[in-house]
Amino acid sequence: MGYSFSMDKELAALAQKIQLAAELCQRLRKENQNLRQELAAAQQKVKLMNVRLDEAKTRVETLIDSLPAQ
Repeated sequence: MGYSFSMDKELAALAQKIQLAAELCQRLRKENQNLRQELAAAQQKVKLMNVRLDEAKTRVETLIDSLPAQ
């Protein structure tokens, strides 16, 4: 009888650990998804900034080219 109680107690502890692991896995999955979205947004922002930088470089080069020679 004592063995069965001990085994039930161990199984309950194991079930609790499995539940905690499943919750952690779900939380990490959601966090990973959020981080992927943030990364994609940051990458898009970098692309936009690079386009703007290239446009600014072109404008500066055009201005330099239009300066009178000394």
